[in-house]
Amino acid sequence: MDGQQSADTAPVIRGAQTIDLQEEGSPGVLLLHGFGDTPQTLALLARSLHKSGYSVYAPLLPGHGRNMEAFGKSRAADWLSAARSALAEMRLRHTTVCIVGLSMGGALAVVLAAELDDLPVLVLIAPYLGMSRVLRVAASTHWAWERFVGEVNSRDPRSIRDPIEREKNLAYGAITGRALFELSKVVKRARKSLPRVKAPTLIIQSREDPRCPPDVAEFALKTLGAQEKKLIWTEGAGHIITVDYGRERVFTEVERWLRDHVNRGAATAVER
Repeated sequence: MDGQQSADTAPVIRGAQTIDLQEEGSPGVLLLHGFGDTPQTLALLARSLHKSGYSVYAPLLPGHGRNMEAFGKSRAADWLSAARSALAEMRLRHTTVCIVGLSMGGALAVVLAAELDDLPVLVLIAPYLGMSRVLRVAASTHWAWERFVGEVNSRDPRSIRDPIEREKNLAYGAITGRALFELSKVVKRARKSLPRVKAPTLIIQSREDPRCPPDVAEFALKTLGAQEKKLIWTEGAGHIITVDYGRERVFTEVERWLRDHVNRGAATAVER
């Protein structure tokens, strides 16, 4: 936990803070953001869900939304621990809590879902559940090249095609070898966790995603242990489809999946 404590001492970038839209008596939704990014990418979805009657919480993960030094000190264990703690706190406060994860947040969500037998709903938006061979090699050999190369530019304008939303993005836009290695640990653990996920799971993926190719989403759908699972494709957007072109459809699909399964769970509880 030393890495988390060190990472969290840096001030939070304006606009990158945790989103807390919780109210008593309504079903909860935990939103988990992506690698090197912030809850800002989930703000529009959070407001849409809250308007529809959900209590929403999107924590800023350790080392994120601060500076590169803080990012470099954070670890996969820190990110997972923070997500797990946020979920535990929400489950104490709300009768029903669902998980929605974006990119690396989707991988974290898979790990959490695999640990629970009573999670009512899981939604994975452009889940980062696979790394290219080049990235896997770079991650595993980070100790050999990082000190010579330093930070590497990781910006890709195709990740958010909407130029207005791209300009608003608060991601670091850079990566260190160690951070890449920590990301690979999250991905590896999430892939191993997929068969143990039992919650009804919705995957939403853009066909033009420059970071998560279609075969990764198809692998996730096939490997998920959930009996009820669905993959929805979108087009015209990049990777951060919660802020990109066509985001309204993403919101609609997420809310429909939540509504159908949360209501179903409530009805089952009453019958029992």
